[in-house]
Amino acid sequence: MASSVPFARLIQTTWTSLAAAILGSVLLVVGCGTPRQTVTVAERPEARTDTVTAMRDTTTLVPIPGGYDTVQVGAFDRGKLWPFEHLPVEYFRSEYGVDTAGQWNTKARRAALRFGENCSASFVSARGLVMTNHHCAREAISNVHRRGEDLLERGFYADSLGREQRVPSLYVEEIVKIKDVTRRIREGGEDRDTRGLSREQRIEQVENEMTEKAKTRDERLRVDIVSLYRGAEYSAYTYRRHEDVRLVMVPELQVGYFGGAADNFTYPRYTFDVAFFRVYTKDDTPLKPSYHFSWDESGTEIGETVFAVGNPGSTSRLETVSQFKYKRDHTLPNRTDVLRERRDLLQAYLANHPTEAEQADLRNTLFTLENSLKGAEGKLEGLKDPALLARRAKALRALQDSMAQVDSLNQYGRVVGEVRRLQQSKRILADREKAFFTLANTTLGPRILTRAVHAYYYDFLRKRGAREDRVQSIREDAEEMQDWPDELERSFMAAQFQEIRSAYGPNHPTIQRLFRDRTPQELAARLVEKSALMDSTKFVKLLGDGYLKSNDPSVPVIEALAPLFLNVNRQMQDLRRTEETLNGRLSRARRVFYGNRVSPDATFTLRISDGAVKGYSEDGNRIPAFTDFAGMYERHRARSGDDWALPERWLSVPDSFDVGTPLNVVSTVDISGGSSGSPLLNKDLEVVGVVFDGNMQSLPNKYLYRTRAARAIAVDARGILEVLRDLYGATRLVEEIVGGQHNTKTATKTEAQPTSDSR
Repeated sequence: MASSVPFARLIQTTWTSLAAAILGSVLLVVGCGTPRQTVTVAERPEARTDTVTAMRDTTTLVPIPGGYDTVQVGAFDRGKLWPFEHLPVEYFRSEYGVDTAGQWNTKARRAALRFGENCSASFVSARGLVMTNHHCAREAISNVHRRGEDLLERGFYADSLGREQRVPSLYVEEIVKIKDVTRRIREGGEDRDTRGLSREQRIEQVENEMTEKAKTRDERLRVDIVSLYRGAEYSAYTYRRHEDVRLVMVPELQVGYFGGAADNFTYPRYTFDVAFFRVYTKDDTPLKPSYHFSWDESGTEIGETVFAVGNPGSTSRLETVSQFKYKRDHTLPNRTDVLRERRDLLQAYLANHPTEAEQADLRNTLFTLENSLKGAEGKLEGLKDPALLARRAKALRALQDSMAQVDSLNQYGRVVGEVRRLQQSKRILADREKAFFTLANTTLGPRILTRAVHAYYYDFLRKRGAREDRVQSIREDAEEMQDWPDELERSFMAAQFQEIRSAYGPNHPTIQRLFRDRTPQELAARLVEKSALMDSTKFVKLLGDGYLKSNDPSVPVIEALAPLFLNVNRQMQDLRRTEETLNGRLSRARRVFYGNRVSPDATFTLRISDGAVKGYSEDGNRIPAFTDFAGMYERHRARSGDDWALPERWLSVPDSFDVGTPLNVVSTVDISGGSSGSPLLNKDLEVVGVVFDGNMQSLPNKYLYRTRAARAIAVDARGILEVLRDLYGATRLVEEIVGGQHNTKTATKTEAQPTSDSR
């Protein structure tokens, strides 16, 4: 299970997300946003003819690791995550014979979707049918099932429209317009109202203005402004949000997550990670989307060109070598330490208290933890590869050499050294940043502390007149948190306290005041016993009455911790803001030399990636491009344990079921967290699969895109049809997918209640 954003973005939506929002609100309240320095560069400068190269400060040059002087830089080292507003038109035409203008471009863009805050998806019928991954749907499934049902375990298929089940809070978004707003954001443009504002304030103001204007045409529209090329350019994406999304079909967990954590990020793979939903209009009828992807029943073959269209979450390919080394030495080791400990604590609780864990839906939390941990470990191993660093260093050195030949860009050669010095400042704060890694995280944070920090800043910002939408956003995030069992809360909170005490030392005044003569375990036990924040209903009442005025025992605890938390965050945010500005300068220079031949880092916005269906070799073994159902059954027989068990439906298959049908397929398309659910398409934009993961070799592609063994894994379109038709009896769904709009007589709405198994 891979690349859904909060699984990968679990790491990004930690304490930083809340504190960044708070810091931004505080700056807006006091009107002192930190401006970013901007540098305008010539579009195509003339090369210099003087001796500027000889006068360069050579101490800023990126060193090439010893023994790797001959390493070659790849043409696509920085990836193939092409934004639709910056497509490499000539490359697509010459390489694939594809004209990316006109209907091809529009269809690829408009039929693709963002699935909630996590994943990608696509329209696959003229009646609003949406395809994504099982693992993207797990939270939705948990929100849908009724008492006595277990849709996650048993699966679900609605054999009529009336049985399709609405999912609370789930939405999908389609892009309807993309506009370049670089000048207005970076320089203020001709708009007097934005000239004196900080970069963040300009983005927010322009975003709000464009959204307000869009909503006069359609209330469902909203605008996001996204930084591309590390701030070198900005695009405004207008989305149409669809909020009536209903579950149509999802398989049992045992096949949707076949192989469990052990098989996650591995290949060969045998996973049916697929789910179907449908978008409805306000008139309670299926949406008729402007565009949808048709299905290629014949599937794909080895060597065929394929495209993935989705919303990859984040990559770091435009960063410098010193930033990679900081991640290798600090960010990723710290992250894996915290995730591993929380994983172990949660596994122990699930083993000892399976019933309570099931009631609290803690399996999904464990899936999140295991996925994030394994992903972080794979990325860390990638950054330990000297060849990866050497290729990145050589590319950066080449950019420095090119900049040295151009008057208006020569000064940028020093940027690399400035970024390197920033990493030294970040190292000083690394351990303290680690201590707050889960404090405000609504997925991993102990309920009491996470609710407390949200309540603290909710009161803080209300008193200071921060914007109401910012204040309410903090409250809504806190109110959505589910309660935890006492024992799990104690163990997670004690771990958090121990990390904070270790980072600051027992003699720090705040640590002494917080713990006195108590251990982290004792303080955690007292809060679990006494605090109203253990209960979501009581917490909501405290928020309304004024949390900081209450006598809850968590108040003095968070009053001690919150200033430490905000101080570390403010320092790190300042450093990262400067870092991003410096990276933006390098990216603007890079754009001068390479134009659209370099793709920007992923931003959880719509991208198209090109590749080919292709196996690979590893340790002398040839790994095939396809797996089939026969391999799944062989794995089921050969492996013991629940991870490789199959549900009854899959053990009693009809004679018509062809176990030789391809199940999973790998290709060289470029993906990242958030790509889960992306349709895998042929050159005619027909569905040949749905992306759900990458192999272990693909994890370092976050930093450098390579295709020797790195692969994206998809469920093969032929396997999807075989299962729907022969195992689930989903004739209605198959006809809709392969034949367009299905027979309305068989789809007439009924008043029947949804069932977990209506095959």
